[in-house]
Amino acid sequence: MTEDTAVELDLSGLDCPMPLLKAKKALNEMQPGQLLRVIATDPGSVRDFEVFSRQSGHQLLESVAQDGEFRYLLRKKAR
Repeated sequence: MTEDTAVELDLSGLDCPMPLLKAKKALNEMQPGQLLRVIATDPGSVRDFEVFSRQSGHQLLESVAQDGEFRYLLRKKAR
């Protein structure tokens, strides 16, 4: 599976906990191993996504903060 098959979610402007809730909903509808790219503007999302990935088993492959934008790349866990 290549990165170009990633599902993208632009959650800019949403405050905690909405970016994480919308990402969880998207992951629930995805196939195991599929990638989810998330764009958020809420600084609290950094910690949210780190904790979520540890607790859920989904891999947080990338977490980048730049110019007030936070980008995440997650891989849905295998069943």
